[in-house]
Amino acid sequence: MSKKIIQTAGRDQLAKEVWKDEDGEKEEQHGGMFGLGQPNDAYARYFVGQSYLNPVAGQSGVNIANVTFEPGCRNNWHIHKAQKCGGQLLLCTEGRGWYQEWGKEARELHPGDAVEIPAGVKHWHGAAKDSWFSHLAVELPGEDTFNEWLEAVNDETYNALE
Repeated sequence: MSKKIIQTAGRDQLAKEVWKDEDGEKEEQHGGMFGLGQPNDAYARYFVGQSYLNPVAGQSGVNIANVTFEPGCRNNWHIHKAQKCGGQLLLCTEGRGWYQEWGKEARELHPGDAVEIPAGVKHWHGAAKDSWFSHLAVELPGEDTFNEWLEAVNDETYNALE
């Protein structure tokens, strides 16, 4: 496998890595148009499987990150807490995934789907068993916001998804 660096014209002159196999064929890339980012080690304890995080914006007070999940990866049940406003918006960009609120059926997600998650709603999201999945996670501004991480989504619940 060889590595080639391609300079792309743009506001910040970004460099993009392109991997090729021995036959010169481009290998499948993940992370969509916002890129794979780095292994999400800081939050690994709140995930089943491997996820990647690529910060997109945050200096304006609205935090946006591209989150990529390997097949079968999902985050734990969690709640975005806020004294006022807050919550999260997911904008799906690549692959196939799932979103589920506590006590409701899971919803299959595809590129172009958006999920609005109000503060105080227990939920999880992640990749389908057979697909990589990426979404932009937009943390909605609010007062006294934080995440409460809860139990993992058990294999029985996850494996029952079609």
